[in-house]
Amino acid sequence: MKRSAGLSREAKHMHNFDEIINRTNTGSYKYDFHKRFNKPEGAIPLWVADMDFRIPSQVMDAIQKVADHGIYGYTDASEDYYKAVINWFEKRHNNHIKQDWIVKASGVVFALAMAIRGLTAPGDAIIIQKPLYPPIENSIRANNRVAIDSPLVYANGRYSIDFDDFEKKIIDNNVKMFILCSPHNPGGRVWLKDELLALGRICQKHNVLVVSDEIHCDIVYEGNKHVVFSTICEEFADFTVTCTAPSKTFNIAGLQSSNTIIPNKELRDRFTNEIWMAGVSQLNTMGLAACQAAYEHGGEWLDALMEYLTGNAAFVMDYLVAKTKIVPMMPQGSYLMWLDFNPLGIPHAKLIERLDNIKIWLSSGTDFGQSGAGFMRVNLACPRSVLQTAMERIVAEFAN
Repeated sequence: MKRSAGLSREAKHMHNFDEIINRTNTGSYKYDFHKRFNKPEGAIPLWVADMDFRIPSQVMDAIQKVADHGIYGYTDASEDYYKAVINWFEKRHNNHIKQDWIVKASGVVFALAMAIRGLTAPGDAIIIQKPLYPPIENSIRANNRVAIDSPLVYANGRYSIDFDDFEKKIIDNNVKMFILCSPHNPGGRVWLKDELLALGRICQKHNVLVVSDEIHCDIVYEGNKHVVFSTICEEFADFTVTCTAPSKTFNIAGLQSSNTIIPNKELRDRFTNEIWMAGVSQLNTMGLAACQAAYEHGGEWLDALMEYLTGNAAFVMDYLVAKTKIVPMMPQGSYLMWLDFNPLGIPHAKLIERLDNIKIWLSSGTDFGQSGAGFMRVNLACPRSVLQTAMERIVAEFAN
């Protein structure tokens, strides 16, 4: 990922990520539905993956301009919209996209479901790698496909891929599709080019389509580089569907816009037809405007965000390592950190109970598969003071 050489003093001042913004009573899924999830009132919500930061001012201005117009009829993407998407991925990821490869969809999870429905048949096997973002497996099962797990290998605070198991599972189960999570959620791995190449060669050998969920591709820390799977070699593009969105990068998930990149025309037509069958022909008017403005003007804001998130990640790492036996996994990508509580020897259900007692709301590791037992996922995208309060409570409860 390319970033500016450094942020000016003025730029840093413009992006106040320390600001506490009250999100309660706004319909926020993250803040306002603790009763639905049986969480105590007033619990610090560090679970679902959206940020507590105000979006770039240029994006707010673009939304406001649409709002001020006062007419919200059917809307479609302009040439400038496509240029913004193409330029962003070319400059940030060296990914050269053609306009007709882009299929708009109302979010990456929706796009994943459309790929499953349009590119496989009921009963087909789809391979995944747990622990994994729950809606991926949910979409497979809800659409009457079979989820096959080739579990990631956890050792020394890091996940790796068992390539032998991956290929064996494909052969044994006649797998038709692989859904890749890159960067990985919840583990925060940014896969190396050699790792992705090995996965791709296996899929190519066995005629397995690849759907690559790259929604966190812009949130990558220094020393790591996101590699767009379809760009590794020319032939990979022919059997890959790449799911992207500005939602995680710019905190606009509620505006429900995403861009699915499909170079292969046959796959693209089947995917597009599935979207039409679902009755979704246009995106949200505000989402279109926000996506374009974010990709046109959001680079400096993102650079400032990454600087702040780097500090948040380092703070949590240092604090927990120094004061507890909890093993935090430093993310290479995403603003999510995977915490290993297993060294404490506490049963998973009891672990959740104790976190509830101290009013800390994290994502339960078992939501990502049974291999997530004893783990919790924490969202780092909040003001440092909020994170500090949460860590102080955790340390007070689980100190050495």
